Amino acid sequence: MAPARERPPARPAGPRRRASHSMEAVLTEAVALLDESGESALTFRALAGRLRTGVGSIYWYVSGKDELLDRAADHVLADVLADTEQLAAQDDPIDGIRAIAITLFDAVADRPWLGGYFMRDTGVQPNGLRLYERLGQQALRLDLTARQRFHAVSAVLGYVVGIAADLGQQPPQEILDGEVDRDEYLGRFVAQWRALDPVEFPFLHEITDEFEGHDDAEQFVAGLDLLLAGLRLQAGR
Repeated sequence: MAPARERPPARPAGPRRRASHSMEAVLTEAVALLDESGESALTFRALAGRLRTGVGSIYWYVSGKDELLDRAADHVLADVLADTEQLAAQDDPIDGIRAIAITLFDAVADRPWLGGYFMRDTGVQPNGLRLYERLGQQALRLDLTARQRFHAVSAVLGYVVGIAADLGQQPPQEILDGEVDRDEYLGRFVAQWRALDPVEFPFLHEITDEFEGHDDAEQFVAGLDLLLAGLRLQAGR
């Protein structure tokens, strides 16, 4: 369900004065608010306070909160696009897809809010569209049909954004409060799994030790490599 849109305030009659700040400033401060406190903290009132301006002036640039969130996401993706420019020049296109995917993963994992607004409105998210195109151009170098390329790029993007958004979620409150650390928190699940009947849950018993000491980023890369290994087979490489 999309976030509720904030209604613009009534504008006074007569000529309007142009806002003194820029779209770049609006988006930079919007991203800062999102990074600091999440989506709930991004209100036009809070943003206006950071910009030292009136709420009404922000409506020179965006029609409401939905558009602001979409444009803020695209603002962040500009850096991802710049960081992946050279990665697309690799000799092996699947290596190129892998490198671009890992860079995008890092960006979304660092900003949990970003995953929910990735390529939600390509009309105001040109950088997201360009990033999609960059991955797609790697797929164009593979011996695949148009449908296979579409499925391949969609699968990679879905995996990257979905896993990154999941791992980037705020930790449980007790971890934030310092009552337990991550290992202690995961240890509770490990103890529960080890207590299960091994005949009924043989898989959980086998992977419990792996789960106990796993690294999230390593787990992501392993899954990505499995996905790309399938793509490599499909492309006959």
